[in-house]
Amino acid sequence: MAVSWGGKLADEPERRETVAREVPFRGAKTQVHVDRLVLPGADGPEEVSREYLVHPGAAVALALDEAGRVLMVHQYRHAVGERLWELPAGVRDEEGEPPVRTAMRELEEEAGHRAERWYELADFYPSPGFSSERIQVFLGRGVRPVPEEEQSYVRLHEEADLHPEWVPLEEAVRGVAEGRVRNGATVIGVLA
Repeated sequence: MAVSWGGKLADEPERRETVAREVPFRGAKTQVHVDRLVLPGADGPEEVSREYLVHPGAAVALALDEAGRVLMVHQYRHAVGERLWELPAGVRDEEGEPPVRTAMRELEEEAGHRAERWYELADFYPSPGFSSERIQVFLGRGVRPVPEEEQSYVRLHEEADLHPEWVPLEEAVRGVAEGRVRNGATVIGVLA
């Protein structure tokens, strides 16, 4: 099969008809769907099953100061059994909250900082083969600490042991390139 450039590189919406759906799991923020749909088969159309995680999405804050440092957090992640270096980020679980506002909120909650100006850096699906999660990364400039008297967020569970730290951007890029920093949203944000 010959492959040639068609001149347009852009993802585009497409939805295949779902014949049936089961929802075997509903969690606080996610659920699992098992959809039955018709796709091309070796001998014509055939009904197949596709399992996927329905996720509300997430927003990420890459706060960059005038010295060229990025504000990162060192956080335990149970699913992978590691403490990861990450950018402040969170699930878009506030109804109607724009993604940039989620990034702003997470920067304040996880790292105790605010940014004056925001720019979108990246917009991606980390695992589209089995999850609907969409992550948007925003660059925050004009970064300042939140005054202590204005900090009201209480960090619990994994966040109680979260450690924010300013890291030179060059070191964050090197950490990604050398495989020492592996959180997907952080990798994409730092390289963007």
